[in-house]
Amino acid sequence: MNFPKIAEQVIEKLGGKNNIATAAHCATRLRIVLNDESKVDKEGIEAIEGVKGQFSVAGQYQIIFGSGTVNKVHEQLTKQLGIGDVSKAEVAEAALGQQNLLQRIVKGLADIFVPIIPAIVAGGLLMGLYSMLTSIGFFWDNHSVVTKYPEISDLVDFINTIANAPFVFLPVLLGFSATRKFGGNPFLGAALGMLLVHPSLSDGWNYAKTLMEGNIKYWNVFGLEIEKVGYQGTVIPTIISAWVLATLEKNFRKFIPSYLDNLITPMFSLFIAGFLAFTVIGPFGREAGSLISAGLAWLYDTLGFFGGAIFGTLYAPIVITGMHQTFIAVETQLLAEITQTGGTFIFPIAAMSNIAQGAACLGVALALKDAKIRGLAVPSGISALLGITEPAMFGINLRYRQAFIAAMIGSGLASAFIAFFNVKAIALGAAGFLGIPSIKPDSLAMYSIGMVISFVVAFSLSFLFVKRAHTK
Repeated sequence: MNFPKIAEQVIEKLGGKNNIATAAHCATRLRIVLNDESKVDKEGIEAIEGVKGQFSVAGQYQIIFGSGTVNKVHEQLTKQLGIGDVSKAEVAEAALGQQNLLQRIVKGLADIFVPIIPAIVAGGLLMGLYSMLTSIGFFWDNHSVVTKYPEISDLVDFINTIANAPFVFLPVLLGFSATRKFGGNPFLGAALGMLLVHPSLSDGWNYAKTLMEGNIKYWNVFGLEIEKVGYQGTVIPTIISAWVLATLEKNFRKFIPSYLDNLITPMFSLFIAGFLAFTVIGPFGREAGSLISAGLAWLYDTLGFFGGAIFGTLYAPIVITGMHQTFIAVETQLLAEITQTGGTFIFPIAAMSNIAQGAACLGVALALKDAKIRGLAVPSGISALLGITEPAMFGINLRYRQAFIAAMIGSGLASAFIAFFNVKAIALGAAGFLGIPSIKPDSLAMYSIGMVISFVVAFSLSFLFVKRAHTK
């Protein structure tokens, strides 16, 4: 491949050197911030050797070249542009100025939650394993693994303790991640999270019950009564409190002398943020988080299969806007309150959508004889079936819009089916064929049938639609 020539063509089709603000790359894609996206020649970019797809998201124009190739294209691109190497974070920062308020909020939530997802996934999958081992009838009638083999009961209890830890101490993880995102000291954020789940506080999980029984204890601070209740498993109170903490810390540093900074700034920042967390932010955030989760759960449970059909059909367009990142906060709240919610319905629907995108992509590969398209569609389709949809969605299905429509139909029908049977997940994981360990044991059969519906409908319709459109 002639990489200097490819880089030259990329620059030209993106509107010239003056239209490119900055550029970086990840494992497979060029990530470019443009001054005016309307100058992009999309068809011209598709014709460039090595290009496997393109899309615009969060203020960045991304061109898929694939692993190995993208590094060499980026090297020549920066050389011809006369700019030095920049990181993905710097490109994201440059793109931030081109985003509206909603996009910034979505990106902010993603930046907070993405680093802690491994901990949530690990705990959630172990929670799923615990559920499988303790569910009566999962393997044998009238028996669970624990009742069948009581000698492993302590091991199973130990697994449950590990599984619960990320959710019980979720404010610690969120406090660290959110405070770092907001520009404060993340260790102060972790300390704030520890405060919200301090063992001397009443259990936040049973707040409603404790309140109803009249067993809430209070601090009396100058006549102000403050509830001594923890915020285990909460999301919104922790994030808002972390923002207050980071804001206080940054403002204190503007006028406190440097020789007093390490003494005064952390103490007052943590004290004030903690006080506001228990008096204003916490009570408000607790109600807001519970209302959002309960509202979505109510809509899902009330509208049933009709609500599932709408959500499943629109899930892929939501992904295009980036709004799906906000679902992480809702899912975390639903899982944290699993005894009340029964789990999250969002994960199974996301899986139906991802499988449909992968199946539709494979349908394109079968319908078209173009070797280049097949070379991109087959691995992209398989990737989507396993939970990573960007290459399939942006590289193939949106290009052949009939495939994207087919995927939406397949996802909608499959989501209606699993919603009718109230399929929910008790953990997060890979939303696709590999998502089985995350599903409630009593929902596995319906989830599996839903996956088959999603795949068969999306694959068949994609093949028929694309074949018909390209044989006229």
